Amino acid sequence: MLSLKIIFNSFLLVSLTEMGDKTQLLAFVLATRFKRPWTIFAGIFVATVLNHLLAASAGVWVANTVSPLILKRILASIFLIFAVWILIPDKDEELSETRKWGPFLTTVVTFFLAEMGDKTQIATVTLAAKYHDLILVTIGTTIGMMVTDGLAVFFGDKMTKYIPMKWIHIFAAFLYIIFAIGILIK
Repeated sequence: MLSLKIIFNSFLLVSLTEMGDKTQLLAFVLATRFKRPWTIFAGIFVATVLNHLLAASAGVWVANTVSPLILKRILASIFLIFAVWILIPDKDEELSETRKWGPFLTTVVTFFLAEMGDKTQIATVTLAAKYHDLILVTIGTTIGMMVTDGLAVFFGDKMTKYIPMKWIHIFAAFLYIIFAIGILIK
């Protein structure tokens, strides 16, 4: 049951964090540019698994290196910072011309690099440090990324007609605050 909780919490936080994020915008741009949604989706999957395995490994390493009290304070602080950061919308960054690589490799490389230092990557580090679990956090965060980026790839901007991004970001900020409080009271 704890396994499902780790996967679900990782999925929930990362999927809400990814909504409106620059990498979700990148997924939309790549799908629009190449007109091959399944290829783009596969590239996002490969890039996300590699990136989040790296991030979760860093989180587990931090959890095993830093004292529990300091880790607790750091994690709570990061979640509170995320609560504010998620309310600041990302800007659409220009995608360099990389057609020579083809849609799959272009997606893997650009998506992997775009995720470096991104909110979802840092959230993955933080979740892995909180739960001390590389695999379950990576599974949950990857599913979260695939759901939200899949929406961008397959449905694009039609989705935002029904759910304003502002409310998704506010809900995500609320969840980050709940996680920070939960860490501090344990």
